[in-house]
Amino acid sequence: MSEQTFNGPITLAFSGASGAPYGLRLLEVLVSLNYQVYVLISSAARVVLDTESNLKLSGNEQKATEQLQALFCAKDKQIQVFGKDNWFSPVASGSAAPKQMIVCPCSAGSVSAIALGASDNLLERAADVVIKERGQLILVPRETPFSPIHLENMLKLSRLGVTIMPAAPGFYHQPQSIDDLVDFMVARILDHLHIEHTLAKRWGYGE
Repeated sequence: MSEQTFNGPITLAFSGASGAPYGLRLLEVLVSLNYQVYVLISSAARVVLDTESNLKLSGNEQKATEQLQALFCAKDKQIQVFGKDNWFSPVASGSAAPKQMIVCPCSAGSVSAIALGASDNLLERAADVVIKERGQLILVPRETPFSPIHLENMLKLSRLGVTIMPAAPGFYHQPQSIDDLVDFMVARILDHLHIEHTLAKRWGYGE
């Protein structure tokens, strides 16, 4: 049997900010569009996933991979979860890391660490790799209000070419549910990844 052929891969990281439904929905859509996704999940993000989505994700890479594959009906090897200390994963090296990465949701702490180039865990290292390799990094911070420290860190990253996309859904499309608000943000992320979708109506195109 021939190996599966996927689009991508794309790196999707979950950090400890509120907003787990955004990241999960993005993962679901990427899988449905036949993208291979490398998933990074911080320890704090596991708590948020449980709190906001009742998803108790295993701390074991293989078990977590199997959980997400089953949840989103993914093909074999379409989703691969890498632990925070797996320095042998593809995302840890510029020679193998995907050129596109999204941190969704992105905590203020992760913004700070990425801005400093800390690379103390795999999520931070993967982001550092994308920046140094001149790839596309999208951060979806979910914090309010932003302190001057947060704003300075985001400005620094924006000047380096990082896309800062706060989880701030619009209302001009007259959302009828929380899912509509989530899809609004996921649609904007997909737009910046240049991935075609039908999640949300575009401004000026009517019904």
